[in-house]
Amino acid sequence: MKNFHRIMNCIILFIIVFSCKNTTKSESKTISVRQEINRTAKEILGNPDYLAISYGGYRHVDHGIEPTISELKEDMRILAAMGIKILRTYKVHFPHAANVLKAIRELKKEDPDFEMYVMLGAWIDCKNAWTDLEPDHNQESRRNATEIEETVRLANKYPDIVKIIAVGNEAMVKWATSYYVQPGIILKWVNHLQDLKQSGKLSKDLWVTSSDNFASWGGGDGGYHVEDLNKLIAAVDFISIHTYPMHDTHYNPQFWGIPESEKDISDIEKIEAAMLRAKEYAMSQYKGVSNYMKSLGIDKPIHIGETGWATTSNRHYGAEGSKATDEYKEALYYGHMRDWTNAEGISCFYFEGFDEQWKDAANPLGSENHFGLINLRSEAKFALWHLVDKGLFEGLNRNGKPITKTFNGDKEALMKEVLVPPYKHE
Repeated sequence: MKNFHRIMNCIILFIIVFSCKNTTKSESKTISVRQEINRTAKEILGNPDYLAISYGGYRHVDHGIEPTISELKEDMRILAAMGIKILRTYKVHFPHAANVLKAIRELKKEDPDFEMYVMLGAWIDCKNAWTDLEPDHNQESRRNATEIEETVRLANKYPDIVKIIAVGNEAMVKWATSYYVQPGIILKWVNHLQDLKQSGKLSKDLWVTSSDNFASWGGGDGGYHVEDLNKLIAAVDFISIHTYPMHDTHYNPQFWGIPESEKDISDIEKIEAAMLRAKEYAMSQYKGVSNYMKSLGIDKPIHIGETGWATTSNRHYGAEGSKATDEYKEALYYGHMRDWTNAEGISCFYFEGFDEQWKDAANPLGSENHFGLINLRSEAKFALWHLVDKGLFEGLNRNGKPITKTFNGDKEALMKEVLVPPYKHE
C-alpha cells in the first residue's frame, strides 16, 4: 500500500507540474500575442494590412446628440469587418473622440484579438473664429491650449490605441475663412508635442502631424511657401494631405470634362475614363507636395489624411452641376484610391465610413451629408456590395438593422441614377 500511495503521489505531482508548465506556456503565448498586435505608428502607417478611414459616428441632424458607447461599438465592429484598423477623429472638445477610445478599449477587453488604432485630431482655429467678430488669422484662439491639453491626456490614457496626433484639420488652408491660422501657430503646437515626447511625457513612438489641404503643404499655390511651413515640414513625423478631385469637378474642372477624343466611346467608358482622371488628379496633388518637400532637402512619409467622393448633391456636383455624385463613381474612386495607396505604401484615411446628416443640416441632399460608404439606413453603398456578398457583415447591426445593399442590390436600378460628366466645351 505504501508503494501504491507513493506511486499515486508521484503521478499527481507530475500532473500538477505538467499542468503548471502548460499554463505558463499558454499565458506566455497570450502575452506574446497581445504585445505583437500593439503596433506603433511607424508599423501601421503605409501598411496595406492596416486600412485607414475618417470616422464620425453622429447619426442625427442635431450635432448635439452624441452617439452612445454601444452605437460606437457597433460601428467599430462594422469597420473592422471592412478591414479597417486605423481611425481618424477630428476634435476632442466634444465627448465623441474620448468615447471612441473607450469603445475600442471595451472591445479589446472583450476580444484580445480586436485591433483598432486612432489618429487623434486636435481642433485648431484662429482668434474670433465662429463668432460675429472679424477672424484674426495671425492670432490663435485661446481654446487651442485646452484642446491640446486634452489631446495629450487622452493619448496618455490610451497609449495602446492613440498612435498619432494631428494638430488641426484644414487649419492652414486660406479658403477656410472662418478659422484658418498661419503655419507658425501649427508649428508651435507640433513643437510642443515633440518636446513632450523628448521629455517622456508622451510616448516616443507617437507620431505627430497636421492634416491639411495639399496646397497648404506647398503642393500648389506658391503663396503658401513660407518659412514657417518649411519648419513645420521638418518638425512633423509625416505629412498628412487632403485631396478632393470631387470638389474640383466644380472649382477646377479642367481634368473632369470629357475630351473630344472620347466622344465616340460608350457612356460607361466615358465615366470610367473620367474617374481614372480623377485618380490621376489626386496623384498629381500628392506628387506636388512630395516635390516641394524634397526641394527643402527633406524626405519623410506623406500619407493621405482625407479624400472621398460623395454620392448625392443637389448643387455643385449633381445633375445641375458637374454630374459627379453617385454610388457608381464613388465605388470607382474608392477602388482606385485603395489600389494606388496600398501598392505605394501610403495610408489613405478615406472620408468617410458612414453618412452624417448634421454636416449640412439645412440641406438634406447636400453633398457633405453623403460621403459615407454606408448610409443612415444601414445600407452598404455600391463600393461595399462585394463585402455584403462575402458575408462579412453577417451578425452585425446598425440602429437595429442588418447591413444590406442600397437599391436592394439591383445594379440596373443603381445605374439609372449615374450621370455622364459634361464635355469639356460645356
